[in-house]
Amino acid sequence: MQYAAINGELVQLASAVVPVTDHGFLYGLGLFETFRTYQGVPFLLERHLERMASGCEELGIPFTVTAEEVKGWISRLMQGNELKDAYVRYTVSAGEAPLGLPSGDYTDPKHIVLAKSLPEPSSILYERGKMLQRLSTPRNTPESQIRFKSLHYMNSILAKRELNGYGEQDQRIWSAEGLQLTRDDYVAEGIVSNVFWVREQVLYTPSLSTGILPGITRAVVMEIAADQGIACIEVQSPWEDLQQADEIFLTGSVAELVPVTTLRDLSGTETTISNGRIGPVTAVLLRMYREKAGYTS
Repeated sequence: MQYAAINGELVQLASAVVPVTDHGFLYGLGLFETFRTYQGVPFLLERHLERMASGCEELGIPFTVTAEEVKGWISRLMQGNELKDAYVRYTVSAGEAPLGLPSGDYTDPKHIVLAKSLPEPSSILYERGKMLQRLSTPRNTPESQIRFKSLHYMNSILAKRELNGYGEQDQRIWSAEGLQLTRDDYVAEGIVSNVFWVREQVLYTPSLSTGILPGITRAVVMEIAADQGIACIEVQSPWEDLQQADEIFLTGSVAELVPVTTLRDLSGTETTISNGRIGPVTAVLLRMYREKAGYTS
């Protein structure tokens, strides 16, 4: 990765900086979106920008860019970094302001786009799935009524550190995802993913009332399920509901839909899901999602 884009201008990565008085740096006042391209086109970009615009409005950060502008930034950045497809992170930081908590709206936000090569797709991962490790670090409550995808990421970093600690005991966990529960012990979400499970042909996912991020891929999967006649119910559920599931999968804009075939609790006890392979409902939803994205293997 040689270049970044700041306010639409390509700059050498080493020169891509924001001032120390930027409130994104000082107070975590900013938002970001991560997504990927398919054949060079950012997938579901408009939805990501809608979520960012909504959050910026609540935070008092002006957001006036258009989807076409952002597409142009991404296209030039991918060319500069010699990428055919990319993992993209788009950040809006509040911008410079006086030291101290703001009393009004911001005026000059920084738009920062980073792009790097996508990880090589693993057919084994999408066939055999991955492990989901229950964590003791609870999911923190949202910043507002609905969780922002904000620059304040400490809770997720602490969760990742906990997951890494399990990895030092069992190397298989280095490739696992960590699952956070709410303080009331309801299933919430993965460190970087939303979670779904299937029980008797019905699809379940934690409700937004648990404080989870309203994921873009999560929403699309629910729409595809409805189109396929698969009932989807948003719930508040304990860990034990996952242990009784027929199928489990994780969603994210870059990872798509990843099956979970092993659950591991805090004591290290493991539960095998779907006989260690992707389940039929997950397989249908993954195929339909990729068709919608224009995925070609």
